[in-house]
Amino acid sequence: MVLVIVVAVLALCAGLAANRFLRPRLMPDDDTGMAVKDLVGPLLTLTVLLLAFVLVTASGSYGKAEVASRGEARALDQLTEIAEYASAEERERVQADAVCYARAVRTQEWPAMADGSGAAAPSVWSTDVRHSFRGLEGKPVFGMLIAADNKRSDEREERLTQATASIPSAIFWFLLATLAITVVALAVCLPRRNNRGQLVVLTVITALLTVTLCIIRDVDRPFDGIIKVKPTAIAEVERQATRDFLVHHEAADLPCDDKGNRRDA
Repeated sequence: MVLVIVVAVLALCAGLAANRFLRPRLMPDDDTGMAVKDLVGPLLTLTVLLLAFVLVTASGSYGKAEVASRGEARALDQLTEIAEYASAEERERVQADAVCYARAVRTQEWPAMADGSGAAAPSVWSTDVRHSFRGLEGKPVFGMLIAADNKRSDEREERLTQATASIPSAIFWFLLATLAITVVALAVCLPRRNNRGQLVVLTVITALLTVTLCIIRDVDRPFDGIIKVKPTAIAEVERQATRDFLVHHEAADLPCDDKGNRRDA
């Protein structure tokens, strides 16, 4: 970073020195040269390219968050289905833990991810699920359960990773400053009279750049804002797991409440 700053400063100093001492020899007329409006075009192009690049990065983070959320739900659903091949006792524990895990993710971890953090409750039930596998060691179903649970764990970790902003605050403020400078520079180049058409175009350009930056800010936080990933997939798995559990048991047999907290806590 220091190297970039030093090179940029030296280049600016060299350019100003050339303008001061070399230009009179090459161009005797001191009044000719680039006008301010000639410099605004490259500035606008730079602003658009920066916004486009950052938008692609933020959209990629949003897409990963959505994929991880669905993958986690599929892995949890697979876990409950595989549990049907276990004994009645092990099946009850695995399916009950799956219901409680889904409830904890939906009601506690999802709101917490809006601030880029997670919740402790889902980890309680994922740990309990792994403990329930101990009685199945050596059985064919053991490997399938381990694979499904590892997949669920990986997808949850990816989901929590994408909950944090992928674009540093410094870059966002830099983009905001670049947008402001571009709009001001464009306004300076407008004529002072008979400028209604130019003012309309400037307003449209400002609105488009502003909306683009707002979209970047929104999708960079996949679980917060207007455009956000909703817990639809995990809620559907919770519903299906609850249905499967209630086939053989009562709702009171679940070890957690509606929010995924352990009943005896």
